[in-house]
Parts: sequence; structure tokens; C-alpha cells
Amino acid sequence: MVTGDTKVVQRGKADGMYVTTTGIGLVRHGVALAPELVQPGDKVLVSGTVGDHGVAIMLARGELELGADIRSDTASLWPLAETLLETCGEDLHCMRDATRGGVATVLNEIALTSQLGVTIIEDRVPMRPEVMGACEILGIDPLYVANEGKLVAFVAPQQADEALAALREHPIGVAAAIIGDVDSEPAGRVLGRTRFGGHRMIDMLVGDPLPRIC
Repeated sequence: MVTGDTKVVQRGKADGMYVTTTGIGLVRHGVALAPELVQPGDKVLVSGTVGDHGVAIMLARGELELGADIRSDTASLWPLAETLLETCGEDLHCMRDATRGGVATVLNEIALTSQLGVTIIEDRVPMRPEVMGACEILGIDPLYVANEGKLVAFVAPQQADEALAALREHPIGVAAAIIGDVDSEPAGRVLGRTRFGGHRMIDMLVGDPLPRIC
């Protein structure tokens, strides 16, 4: 299995350094992960606080005049992925890293592919107060802000608590949480249960993500 990362820039705009990466590995025997394997009743887990990387980039670029100490969450996700594979086995149905477009985009892509409904409880989504405050100032939904060290996992309900405990044993997974579940309806859509007890539609990201990272 080979995966790569490329950069595309406008003519004459490549005036800096761009780093691309390629990884080569082996597929584990008997492991099957795909959006099509997600089932009604599955629990949705996120491995930590969301939006850290995107807000850190905005602060580093001077786009926000805030004194908050927010650092990128850049980290290797393999330790968490390996833990989930060993803990859940066939009860782990799908995993995705929540990079460009954030958690909301990942959930929408999986809901559309599986043609199932995903509902998250917004109060359960782990988020640093500084990130939440910065997003409120800018009018940005933190669910759409990029991460570089967070994953979203869909796990069978009987294994969800054990999966959560296993994630929290790792330094980069201490803030992991179960944020929602999967149902047959609304097919292909993502809903958020708000702090006021209502529901809102969480759509696919329209336009470029903010900040634009690559």
C-alpha cells in the first residue's frame, strides 16, 4: 500500500519550501475498514480536542490578535490506530483522520458513502476553550477546522467503551470521547444535537477551508 501527499500551487506562487511525503506499508491480514461497513447503532469516537491545528496556524500567521497558547496537534496517528485495531477487531468498522475540512467533513463523507445518518451531541465534542473562543470571534464552526493529529472512528456499540478507554491510555488520546452514533435516518446526512436541545444540519463544507493550509 502506497500513499502520497502533493501540493498544487498557482504558476509563480511556489516561492517557499513544500514538503511532500509518501508512506509504504503492509495491509494487515483480515482487517477490513470502510465507510460501507458502518452500521446503524455504531458509536462515533474522536481521539481528542478538535480544531487545534487550524487555529494554531491562524495565530502563527498573525491572522488573529490573540495571546492564547494554542499549539498544533500534529502527531502520528498509528499508535492510536493500532490500539483500536487490537482492541476492537472486527467491531472497528471505519477510521479516518480529520484533516482538511475537519470532523464535520469526515462525518459527511462517511454518511454519504454509507447512506446512513450520523448524529453527534455537540456538548460531547472535546474542544479547548481557546479554540472555541477564537472560532466564535471569526464566526467559524470548529467542527470544520483542520486537525493534524486526530482521528474519527466508527465502532460497534458493544465495543465502544473499551475502545474509548484504550484511546485514553495514550498521551495523544487522553481527551478522546464518544460524540455520537449512527442510525438509518436521515440517510446520508449529519445532525448535531445542540446545547439548547434542538438539532441542526451539519452540511458538507462549501468553499475553501479556513485557514487554507494546502
